[in-house]
Amino acid sequence: MALRSLAGSGPCSREALDEAVAEAGGREAPAPVAAGPALEDDEEDDGRGRGLLRWDGFSAWLHCVCVVGFDLELGQAVEVIYPQHSKLTDKEKTNICYLSFPDSNSGCLGDTQFCFRFRRSSGRRVSLHCLLDQFDKDLPVYLKKDPAYFYGYVYFRQVRDKTLKRGYFQKSLVLISKLPYIHFFHTVLKQIAPEYFEKNEPYLEAACNDVDRWPAPVPGKTLHLPIMGVVMKVRIPTCYDKPGTTQITQLTQQANTHISVILPTVHEVDLFRCFCPVFLHSQMLWELVLLGEPLVVMAPSPSESSETVLALVNCISPLKYFSDFRPYFTIHDSEFKEYTTRTQAPPSVILGVTNPFFAKTLQHWPHIIRIGDLKPAGEIPKQVKVKKLKNLKTLDSKPGVYTSYKPYLNRDEEIIKQLQKGVQQKRPSEAQSIILRRYFLELTQSFIIPLERYVASLMPLQKTISPWKSPPQLRQFLPEEFMKTLEKAGPQLTSRIKGDWIGLYRHFLKSPNFDGWFKTRRKEITQKLEALHLEALCEEDLLLWIQKHTEVETVDLVLKLKNKLLQADREHLPVKPDTMEKLRTHIDAIILALPEDLQSILLKTGMT
Repeated sequence: MALRSLAGSGPCSREALDEAVAEAGGREAPAPVAAGPALEDDEEDDGRGRGLLRWDGFSAWLHCVCVVGFDLELGQAVEVIYPQHSKLTDKEKTNICYLSFPDSNSGCLGDTQFCFRFRRSSGRRVSLHCLLDQFDKDLPVYLKKDPAYFYGYVYFRQVRDKTLKRGYFQKSLVLISKLPYIHFFHTVLKQIAPEYFEKNEPYLEAACNDVDRWPAPVPGKTLHLPIMGVVMKVRIPTCYDKPGTTQITQLTQQANTHISVILPTVHEVDLFRCFCPVFLHSQMLWELVLLGEPLVVMAPSPSESSETVLALVNCISPLKYFSDFRPYFTIHDSEFKEYTTRTQAPPSVILGVTNPFFAKTLQHWPHIIRIGDLKPAGEIPKQVKVKKLKNLKTLDSKPGVYTSYKPYLNRDEEIIKQLQKGVQQKRPSEAQSIILRRYFLELTQSFIIPLERYVASLMPLQKTISPWKSPPQLRQFLPEEFMKTLEKAGPQLTSRIKGDWIGLYRHFLKSPNFDGWFKTRRKEITQKLEALHLEALCEEDLLLWIQKHTEVETVDLVLKLKNKLLQADREHLPVKPDTMEKLRTHIDAIILALPEDLQSILLKTGMT
């Protein structure tokens, strides 16, 4: 908003002025919430003090809980949706039905846990939990909710039962949520699903009532979450945390008899277990994910496919993977035709599949990872080889990475030796995962730091910010200009890995991950410039300004300043609380300097 135009309204009648002010006065607005770091640990609040209604607490964590059973006539069917008022379209229910059961060829006897992700129906109203969406800004970018997708967390049971016609009891308990907290929701299911299968609906209702009493999922707080006699202790990360650290470990020293389960992470999977069959090629897979290349994981069961896809998406953290990914994908999925068509190049997506039919349907895809059964922690499968795609002809092809991709970077033999030594010494999978996660983190940071440094140089100088002009814009990102900076300030400053870094950057700049990353950074910088513009306004002597300008211009100034306050609130601008207070004081002082009839109208517009 250009404040030069505050004074530039031109002459108009007093009646027209009153009318415009009265119209603006009808827009009531809540008091802005100042941006700042997330709430800290010992500020627990169960949400009731915020005036939450019945099921608001539940909705902060889950959209609904579904029970999917097998009907001899209908096939898979949603038997229960809880709470009953939860809205799912027919298309969403169909997707949930098919994604909640393993493919028949998987042969999953006993209990199986896995995760899926599906597109929400277009055209449906996206209900934003306004109280909680303000917390989204404090999350790391890779944990922010994507309003276009739901996650499904599944606990599937298949056991022999001679009393049933099929001879098997088959049922899934499914948690549907917008939150990508994989480890957390799998832990919740472990606590409640086995007992649910024994006790049915009343038990499920009681569990949902417990969730409804949970505090909001506020980043940075240590939360105690009771469910069916068990108390889970978790902490949701914030964007202010140092990458690669887990804060909750410091708190585990204090013994607490009430705490049953302490989760060191809400979202991470066992990285080494997933990469174990392919850890010789982990750096090449990191490149493929970074570049947003089409990638298929063919696995024997939904557990293996979903864990491997999530591990791949996680390996470029703290960079967000901006393309679509489906931890478990079936031939019944509503996007099946879109993603398997041969009339266009495969899309930028990572698919996890188990049905052998996909070996034929997706054989035109450029990169396919075929894995066998993931071994329990401590057991190491044979390392798979990189093979040519033409070798993936048969449904029973051996495990391997099928691609003709030539990595840009030389393989880091150091990390391979370190992991192989861990295997020989029977190092726990958790310790191996920490080593691998740190390696991926350092690799991603070495890659992203030069980009961050260049984008910072595009930001206008603070001295160019004038209160009476629109905030300056970020300069254009010029790929060739960026490439020139790499000679002196490239990844060689922080990484020992050699190779064609320039080629990797050129490819990355054309990828969806760069597009998503740059849009996010541009938005953050634009908001920072808006915040600095607000601070510049607060430092002005606005009472002196109005003495030199007309009444019409003064009213225009008040309305524009109020719009700035609304914008700061709506967009969660990183503005200091005292800046907001100063601006309100300025607005009040200006209004009091106007005639009484205008004062009464302007004061009704709120936010003063």
